[in-house]
Amino acid sequence: MTPLRAAPFLVAGLLLAAPASARDYGQQGTVWSVIEPDLLEQIHARLTHLEKTGETAKLNEELKRRTIARVNRPEPVAGMNAAAAARSWRFDPTISVERDIADDKGRVIVAAGTRVNPLDTVPLRVPLVFLDGDDPKQLAWATRRYASTKAKLILVRGAPLELMKARQRRFYFDQGGSLVKHFGIRAVPATVEQQGRILIITEQPVRPKERAPS
Repeated sequence: MTPLRAAPFLVAGLLLAAPASARDYGQQGTVWSVIEPDLLEQIHARLTHLEKTGETAKLNEELKRRTIARVNRPEPVAGMNAAAAARSWRFDPTISVERDIADDKGRVIVAAGTRVNPLDTVPLRVPLVFLDGDDPKQLAWATRRYASTKAKLILVRGAPLELMKARQRRFYFDQGGSLVKHFGIRAVPATVEQQGRILIITEQPVRPKERAPS
């Protein structure tokens, strides 16, 4: 073996034979301590700044304005159209109880699997009338047809408080469309009326002869 080829083996042997040791090489660069700003202090400083500059008052006024606007005119129920053709169907509100219902003493009132019809205990005493409060034809039809009844007029679009003041009768609003989704209503005006132990739901277009005079 030539000296040149033996050199790597010699170096490797020396490294293996040398005892392992730790060495302090000292500080090799500038070191700064880790300082993170306190989140609560940042929030407090930001709020103080907003208060001093008047931004807090502006934000509160904007929130107030938007809240009042939303109360006066709630978000319209998405996907609702004016009825173009009559459509009627039966709706059975009967449900099957999933688990036992007990009273405060633990006595089972309704056993799991029992079928219950809410209309047996809470009948629908007045018709539910769903309509577009921004459609003058639907408003005229509903207030004329149900002028002498206690039907509940429920808006899917419009300003209920404004209509109550103008027409001197109560209007409701189907927030989030929970009722029309439950009953499967896709167009208005639509009515929900009780017939025995079921509900009859009807979507019906407003015909010219049904409009009230302006």
